[in-house]
Amino acid sequence: MRTVLYCMHTLTKESEMVTVEGQRVNVGDYVCFKSDVEQCGQIVKITGNVLVLKRDSGFEGDYIGGSTTTQVDARDCWIE
Repeated sequence: MRTVLYCMHTLTKESEMVTVEGQRVNVGDYVCFKSDVEQCGQIVKITGNVLVLKRDSGFEGDYIGGSTTTQVDARDCWIE
């Protein structure tokens, strides 16, 4: 007998209410931030007030240079 488990992704109220510059942001949106240089990334995950951002070509700078993902506090982001 085979057991199949199904996982459902649900947003918590906390993640539904994350805002950047007063605007609600969701997974898939793009935001900008500064880490050595100003740069932008796509939100791939929201945990509390922390945004996990992705950039296929990699981010720039001494701290996150070359990484394709990074975590940024939503309060440190802006929308262009």
